[in-house]
Amino acid sequence: MPPTTAPPLARVTGSYLQPLLDAAAARGVTAQALARAAGLADGALDALPESLAAADYIALLAAGAKLADDPHFGLHVGERVRLGTYSVYGLILLACADFAQALEQTQRYEQLAHDLGRSRLEVDVAAGLACYTWTSHFPGATRHLAESVFAGIRSFGAWLAGRPLAPLRLAFAHDSDADPAEYERVLGMAPAFGAGAHLACFDAALLAMPVPNADAGMYPVLQQHAERLLREREDARERHGIGAQVRACVIRNLANDRVRLAGIAAELGLSPRTLQRKLADSGASFQQVLDGARYALAQDYLRQRGLSLADIAFLLGYQEQSAFTHAFREWSGVNPGAWRERALAGPV
Repeated sequence: MPPTTAPPLARVTGSYLQPLLDAAAARGVTAQALARAAGLADGALDALPESLAAADYIALLAAGAKLADDPHFGLHVGERVRLGTYSVYGLILLACADFAQALEQTQRYEQLAHDLGRSRLEVDVAAGLACYTWTSHFPGATRHLAESVFAGIRSFGAWLAGRPLAPLRLAFAHDSDADPAEYERVLGMAPAFGAGAHLACFDAALLAMPVPNADAGMYPVLQQHAERLLREREDARERHGIGAQVRACVIRNLANDRVRLAGIAAELGLSPRTLQRKLADSGASFQQVLDGARYALAQDYLRQRGLSLADIAFLLGYQEQSAFTHAFREWSGVNPGAWRERALAGPV
């Protein structure tokens, strides 16, 4: 299994797997051959699974590239992304008013399609530049993972906009000696390689572009459904051993600002090193558990009109309200005040 920073129970939906199977089949590689090469059980892909372990998806992607002898396999997987690839998350994007909202929702809901990595958007208003960054949870995976994600975003984005959307800058953290012309054909430009992150920068004015034929009336219903699915996933992860124990300890100690690793480890009767190892074995880190607990509580507190942002920051163990605001924006893509307004105006 490649090195991972993925959450516990990291999964990929069957619909997200479909483009990989299609790209392989188009190059003469059967699902049976893929499964065998990836070390999956015989018959594992005879029918499309509802979901599969993210590590198995990584193995299938590497196997597909090798069996197809395709140096651009990741790009060709991404080219086959469709609305159904992203399941509920894709429908939410279709109901967004503009691309700013679509990218905001991507940061929140892409985990409903996969646990392969996470998106982040930063906007430099003065420069008129927006940069999308994708951080892989599997840094040891082949380059085909990141390339499939970016090709998928470009394919789906073009479908959503009704026209191709060209980046101003495109870069990958990995190296590649594959044909630059194929990158340009699929991604709109030849990327730079060996960068500090996987990123695509574009004119910030594109964020205000309306999503053609957006069914905004469906947005509240779809968002409510997506939030229920997220809660179910979180509940399953909370039941996943050491992570649940750490989360419970964190919640008990947040308001008293006693959520340091050493203190939580002592409360559980473990050394800090042992706790870190146990969390790593479950696919999590102490910081991920801490951030997850804070984010869940923050949403509950923000729905309570009587609590000010300063009160919430204190309850979550922050010494400064600004620190809470920065952290919440990292988690959700929006400021806590804006999130509260939206939550109190309708279902979130």
